[in-house]
Amino acid sequence: MNTYDVAIIGAGPAGITASISAAFLKKNVILLEKQNSIGRKISVCGAGRCNFLNEILNESYYNSNAQKFVKSIFSQFGKKEILEFFDKLGLKYYSEDGKFFPITNQSASVSRILEIWLKKFKVPVELGFEVTDVGMDKDGFLIMSKDSKKLKCKKVIFATGGKAYPALGSSLSLYDVAAKFGHSIITPVPAAVPLVVKDPFCHFLQGQKIYAKVKCIIDDKMTAEANGEVLFTKYGLSGTAILDVSESISIAINRYNNKNVKIEVDMVPFIDKENLEEELSQRLANGFTDEALITGILPNKFVKVLNDLLKRKDILVLSAAIKEKSFNILGTRGWNEAEFTAGGINTDEVSRDTLESKFKKNIYFAGEILDVCGARGGYNLAFAWASGFISAKYA
Repeated sequence: MNTYDVAIIGAGPAGITASISAAFLKKNVILLEKQNSIGRKISVCGAGRCNFLNEILNESYYNSNAQKFVKSIFSQFGKKEILEFFDKLGLKYYSEDGKFFPITNQSASVSRILEIWLKKFKVPVELGFEVTDVGMDKDGFLIMSKDSKKLKCKKVIFATGGKAYPALGSSLSLYDVAAKFGHSIITPVPAAVPLVVKDPFCHFLQGQKIYAKVKCIIDDKMTAEANGEVLFTKYGLSGTAILDVSESISIAINRYNNKNVKIEVDMVPFIDKENLEEELSQRLANGFTDEALITGILPNKFVKVLNDLLKRKDILVLSAAIKEKSFNILGTRGWNEAEFTAGGINTDEVSRDTLESKFKKNIYFAGEILDVCGARGGYNLAFAWASGFISAKYA
């Protein structure tokens, strides 16, 4: 049985980066992946275009309890180093609205260039290797798979990702293995996820998309806000603005069972309330029909859902319904529809300099298995590249 310098569990963005980096440093490394191919989560990033980085990269775009941790990692391997890494790999890219994409606009270009360099460095990739346990051995660690395969290594990097997109290989099993070494797990919940709402607006406006300003209100306090698309669906609310505020909602509902959660939507952020009231009053004074009161302000579908208010011709109430529409949030959609995971290995228990476990020497963590959740826009991939490199550097 071969003994490797480093065994990396998980062939996602963090694991692949760690493998290439360790091989570059002349380490005898092996990459273990339970699926039958590598880099599958990369394929769905950025709607298939792979938004792999953001122009503005700092800790403020991550969950508050992990910001010092993230800052330390990016101080060693930040935007400049990530771009240099991909330059060396030969990936051509461009920036659009502050987001970096491969020049081909295809996620496959990113995963393929990474795979090419794994082969160039002759990194053995063991597919179909579903790790069930990591035990101690006189030479370091003994890793066991579901089908009874075994291998030895001196150091281990856990890069198994979170729970989002279970069809692409996510699971909870490696959290349990990490817990065996003393690590606590911050309960993982779906993030960047659509919300479940029962409201006539959602029923009558199914498929309607608008540009809006959204506020998340938990226990009567605003916790997040975002501008962007709001999509009304048969189950509730989706769209970029909803995804951008969904993390705190998911934590409140799914982790802490909090029922006092609302979304307030300003459906016409391009006009303030006073000017809206003035516009509606002028239309009413000019004898506009009920339907015409909101024509050109909101899509025609809104006439049906606002019909009762339009008939009442109470401008203050109508304006409030348009500018401050409140939705009670019943829950979130599941892991299959979540882009990210909020939760994971407690970062207080991992060195922010080396990513080594504070409880067990020679165990390292990288990527989304950690309780690090970034905003949409390339932030989670950025942390995956950076933590993959840093974990390999010190392992």
